[in-house]
Amino acid sequence: VIVSMENYRTGAGADEGSDIDSIDFDALACNLQDLVKGKDTLMPLVDFQEKKRTGWRQLKISSSGVVIVDGAYALHSTLRSLLDIRVAVVGGVHFSLLSKVQHDIGDSCSLDYLIDSIFPLFRKHIEPDLHHAQIRIDNSFVCSFREPYYKLKCKNELPDGQKFYSFDKSKSETENFIEMYLRPPFASEEIKIDDWIKVMQCGIRYYLSLGDQRIVDKFFIIRPKAEFEVGRTTLGGLLALGYSVVVSFKRTSRTVKRDQLLIAAETIDSLNESFLVLKGPSRKIVAAEASNLGIKGPWITKSYLEMILESKGVPRVNTPPPVSSTLLTDSQEKKIAVPKPIRVLTDRVANLDDFVQPWTRSPPKKFDQEPSLGKWQFIPDSSSRGNIQLAPLPDSYDLDRGLLLSVQAIQAVLETKGFPVIVGIGGPSGSGKTSLAQKMANIIGCEVISLESYYKPEQVRDYKYDEYSSLDIALLTKNIKEIRNTHKAKVPCFDFEKFKRNGFKEFQVSEECGVVIFEGVYTLHPAIRKSLDLWIAVVGGVHSHLIARIQRDKNRAGFSISQNEIMTTVFPLFQQYIEPHLVDAHVA
Repeated sequence: VIVSMENYRTGAGADEGSDIDSIDFDALACNLQDLVKGKDTLMPLVDFQEKKRTGWRQLKISSSGVVIVDGAYALHSTLRSLLDIRVAVVGGVHFSLLSKVQHDIGDSCSLDYLIDSIFPLFRKHIEPDLHHAQIRIDNSFVCSFREPYYKLKCKNELPDGQKFYSFDKSKSETENFIEMYLRPPFASEEIKIDDWIKVMQCGIRYYLSLGDQRIVDKFFIIRPKAEFEVGRTTLGGLLALGYSVVVSFKRTSRTVKRDQLLIAAETIDSLNESFLVLKGPSRKIVAAEASNLGIKGPWITKSYLEMILESKGVPRVNTPPPVSSTLLTDSQEKKIAVPKPIRVLTDRVANLDDFVQPWTRSPPKKFDQEPSLGKWQFIPDSSSRGNIQLAPLPDSYDLDRGLLLSVQAIQAVLETKGFPVIVGIGGPSGSGKTSLAQKMANIIGCEVISLESYYKPEQVRDYKYDEYSSLDIALLTKNIKEIRNTHKAKVPCFDFEKFKRNGFKEFQVSEECGVVIFEGVYTLHPAIRKSLDLWIAVVGGVHSHLIARIQRDKNRAGFSISQNEIMTTVFPLFQQYIEPHLVDAHVA
């Protein structure tokens, strides 16, 4: 059972957002005491739009016997004696917003001043209680495309004036939102809207997101789960620091939920139009529902903000610049450096700020804008299809950034060369290449082919999985060539229990998707990658953690061992046969 403290806001103070005086601690403590005794209890219900308590609902103890209290003040002294386990979570958008504000206004203000301005209740009413936690979590994860949601949007009106979709009032919910976009202080009029901060109000609730992070693939708008709830005082603090509201509009949304799908009719006052939106975590489910409803578009991929700016004649300064198909000159080519292989860092020199600041306000990291699609360039390559290929990016990236860049690279190749786009993901065992391949496939809606399907039975019987010679390279290159020329191939199926090939399956790349991903340890081998459009190298993961664990265990036992010794002993083939091919990747 999860008990949200949001439901314990009193009517008198409910409009204060995160004001501690609006929390009915006595009612919450009484409910928890009942649950501890094994008794059912009555929990208050709050209408966040009407900003008042509307009644009570029965709360029963679950069969697991576990109750979780969730809220900014869950570790308050009034409640601590009733808690068996106290968990504090810091980070997330809290730290990211501080980092962005520091980036926008410079170092003219101290961290304490920024915290007091943006989160005025944190240092006085929240932070002291966090030190009583038995488990402390620093959440560095903020925004990721690992688990995005997919959205299709069109006008909710037929030529004859009828609505595409009619809602049953008894089964639908209506919410009213005010969306505001804040421009940083000292910013020029030409600032991209990616640099703006979005604040959304719904009743007494406020949500914040940084920039307009999304990918447009075909007709789908793909967004990360990037909106986080904040207090009302956060908006006031940002305005006091010099941020200004440049665009605001009202959005009325009537929604119906069906399992993993949400159908919404949204009206935007500034546009005086109504839109139908289908949204969910599965691309296939969203597409299937659109088909079931008989909706074929025309689909809209612009955000409401872009549409409003266009209606006012403001240039779409936020839209990523088109991918440059202009070939780089020789002098420009020389400036492109291939990524260096990533190894485990055995020694880390801690920053002095790490010791100065308490753990509850881990110093904001240097704010770094998300990469834009315009970073991808093409260079001449006589061996590449169309005589051009992507220029490799000079840096290495974490999984979330690499995922975004890889999807953008696929879009760039599709736009420049057309379909099919054949992607290769390589890296050592346990690095996370299979997970990355599946995440990319979910976003793009394509299939993944593992190089393990191309094992030679006789090699597997001798347990020579990791050797390049264990792969049927002739069949693999034949399949890639067939996919390139005819968009289909017969891909082998391998039975690992019986150590033999178990027939073939028909594989086809449709023009609608246009992409296929190959993943495996040797995917970036020169004999394979020459037939691929995009090369992605993945390192780290379990591979790196295992090396670090071995080194730690040996040091504790009083033995000194280098990373190189571990690599040659535990992963004898990596340095010689795998790593040399990773440095040529377009993305690492």
